[in-house]
Amino acid sequence: MEGILEKALDELQIDTSDWVLTKFGDVAIQQKQNVNRENTDLTWYVKGEHMGSEDLHLRSWGELQDEYLGPAFIRRFDEGDILYGSRRTYLRKVVMAPFSGITSNTTFVIKANEERIEKRLLPFIMMSEGFTENSIRNSKGSVNPYINWKDIAKYEFFLPPKDQQAELAKLLWAMDEVIEREKCLFDTLESSLQANIEKEIHGIDLKNKVIREVLEELSNKVELVRLSELGELLKGKGIPKSDVRNEGFPCVRYGELYTKHHRVIRDFHSFIAEEDRSKSFKLKKNDILFASSGETITEIGKSAAFVSEIEAYAGSDTLLFRPYEMDGYYLGYLMNSKLVRQQLNKYGTGATVMHIYNSDLAKVKVPKIDLETQMQISQILEAIYEGVLKTKSKLDSSKALQKSLINQIF
Repeated sequence: MEGILEKALDELQIDTSDWVLTKFGDVAIQQKQNVNRENTDLTWYVKGEHMGSEDLHLRSWGELQDEYLGPAFIRRFDEGDILYGSRRTYLRKVVMAPFSGITSNTTFVIKANEERIEKRLLPFIMMSEGFTENSIRNSKGSVNPYINWKDIAKYEFFLPPKDQQAELAKLLWAMDEVIEREKCLFDTLESSLQANIEKEIHGIDLKNKVIREVLEELSNKVELVRLSELGELLKGKGIPKSDVRNEGFPCVRYGELYTKHHRVIRDFHSFIAEEDRSKSFKLKKNDILFASSGETITEIGKSAAFVSEIEAYAGSDTLLFRPYEMDGYYLGYLMNSKLVRQQLNKYGTGATVMHIYNSDLAKVKVPKIDLETQMQISQILEAIYEGVLKTKSKLDSSKALQKSLINQIF
């Protein structure tokens, strides 16, 4: 990677000797134009949740007429402006606006001072480690830390002459185009995988149907049985954060089922010491681990299959399904299918945190099919997954390359 970066910089013939130490406030202008929402022709709004971390592209937004917005949503932005999340700046939310709209006053709207800087270069400066570290270091508050504009404006970096700025911007946006093509391919393959999961497992069109209708239709094609008829329902135990190590016996904690494991547990990120094994739940090949709680109704019941022969453990707040005779890979796809997840959504309870219990899992209905057919389905889906994985690896490498170049320049 470093060799590729050096080659790119050599081809640009960058000489940093005439780069000038510059304050961010000298090249960026904060926009504070307020909008009367009762009298505007603008139709779109952007919330912080619409902005992705380390992603210059806005991929979702809302229509003003569709949702009530609080009084903070008064700030106008125009196409080409930079939107910067001033709260929890460690999330690195820097987005180029693709249209004009409204955002909240906690999102900074920024224009480039084009007399000083090539406007297409400015967002990459804001994506650099130096810029982010400055924002984190100068943020106020502990629960929901925020940065003031004056502290961003004082950030200093070395700025190249205008002609070099144009060349650097051209290179960085060319890399961004590569990343976007790879992301588009990845999204297409991931969507194909999800569609094939539903096709191979039940073959029912779920569109515009409630889960009751889906189960009724499916029952005419195949025998449906409750999960409790196909195996045991168990609970994990132990493994508080204080027991987690960087090496030892691998384990799965419930939060990792949201962040680290998807459908199948393919590697481990947490470990426990030998003396803590007796306090934890030992896994068996083909066990399915479910997260028993989540922040939203759609999160609960996220699961992953343990398909290894190695010694590993499950922590508390996990529920487990231990099948009598089923393929683990198939189960990993089945339990994360819409067929199962929509059933689990019905059972979630709680006010601020949603919960499910083994008594809920026991009610889930799934197709009863033989082990050989399960394995055939899992082989088909794993082959598609391999293509997704290769594309994801290539995408991650391209993102890392772009990030390294940004930080090497700025």
